[in-house]
Amino acid sequence: MNKYLVSAFSTTLLFSALSSAAMMNDSVMVGGAAMYPSKNIVENALNSKDHTTLVAAVKAAGLVDTLQGAGPFTVFAPTDAAFAKLPAGTVDKLIKPENKAMLTSILTYHVVAGKYDMKQLEQKIKAGGGHAELKTVNGQPLWIMSNGPHNIQLKDGKGNVANISTYDVNQKNGVIDVIDTVLMPK
Repeated sequence: MNKYLVSAFSTTLLFSALSSAAMMNDSVMVGGAAMYPSKNIVENALNSKDHTTLVAAVKAAGLVDTLQGAGPFTVFAPTDAAFAKLPAGTVDKLIKPENKAMLTSILTYHVVAGKYDMKQLEQKIKAGGGHAELKTVNGQPLWIMSNGPHNIQLKDGKGNVANISTYDVNQKNGVIDVIDTVLMPK
């Protein structure tokens, strides 16, 4: 019986120490990597195994310097699985140099000037009677809406809906929310 108590106590201490360490550096795990609030959006995204397509697209569009800038920015970051839901060949087509303007338009549609955490997004939705409009860096609107308690969805210009799977990944120059669908401007 004592062996079990010692084992349970040791396990509790280990999890407590890990939780404390995570709280001290205020990092969030995304794509198997810690995202540190002391790093900028690009520095953190480079470490996420779930955002390799997004990082490649940002590089192809020439947006690295912008997303390393002072900001602040709110980035709705589609995962590799989100990009995989696009019709076959779409990503390959978009990263070609001749399609840079279209790629830039799509990527900047995922960015809002300012830092909006989940609470602020929920406040905007509440003030809007269940939905709110955000103006993207692209210049076009993006809509946010509630889908139950602490569950926010985004609706793009073409009517596609994305779910936020990870909220409030704080960055030195803004915040990232991980989404499951690539948003498309009108």
